[in-house]
Amino acid sequence: MLLILLEALGAGCILVLIVWWTMFSGRAETEAEHEAAQKEAAKEDK
Repeated sequence: MLLILLEALGAGCILVLIVWWTMFSGRAETEAEHEAAQKEAAKEDK
């Protein structure tokens, strides 16, 4: 029974790591591009 619980816990941890990695991987690059686009739009509005 303990082995099944440990296996389920391990699988859950791997799932959380995969979700975390896909959510935040490359986020800084995308945010930098978004901020640059906003600055360009602000310059054009003035």
